[in-house]
Amino acid sequence: MKLIAPLFAFAVALSAWAVFGQDAEELPSPAAPSTETTPAAELSTEGVKQQAQAIAEKVNQSPEAQEVSAGILKQIYVLAEKLESPSFHWVAFALMVTGAVSYALQLVLGKLCVLAKMSISLTEILSDVMGLAVSLVGLVLTTQAAAQNSTFTQSPASVLSASAAGAVLGFLFFRWGTAQELSAADGRKLTAKPAPAPAKPKA
Repeated sequence: MKLIAPLFAFAVALSAWAVFGQDAEELPSPAAPSTETTPAAELSTEGVKQQAQAIAEKVNQSPEAQEVSAGILKQIYVLAEKLESPSFHWVAFALMVTGAVSYALQLVLGKLCVLAKMSISLTEILSDVMGLAVSLVGLVLTTQAAAQNSTFTQSPASVLSASAAGAVLGFLFFRWGTAQELSAADGRKLTAKPAPAPAKPKA
């Protein structure tokens, strides 16, 4: 419980620096066309940075934070050691390729198909962007781990077969995801249409 307040304050300080600090450094003031920051804005930004650094140092020095961090990483290390093998890296690489191909196609071709129906969803775009980012980061980390801990990257047959499997699965998931989005677009159109007026009874 003692960690909640410092961690919350640290998160708030980082968020405030990311939002207000970058605005103060990068965006010009509407009242003044000059791009130079004022001394007050610089002092405010420095204060937020120093506060965030102080909170981070306090959390790093906390025995409770170190214990919680070690507990989280320990479970991941144990699982990674149990799964460490070329076959696991083959599956992981294929899954990351699947995600990268699927989300990339959905962001380009899928959204063009939805746009052709005069419908678009910002939520779906953000979801696809997040999925693509996670898949690309996972692909890089998987390749790095495989190169350091197994013979997967030393076998061209393994790399090519995993890439081919991921590309095929990615295309299938793209087709499925696009069909879902088109169905949702049709549903939004039907919802947006006004209901027909009831017929008047004959006299």
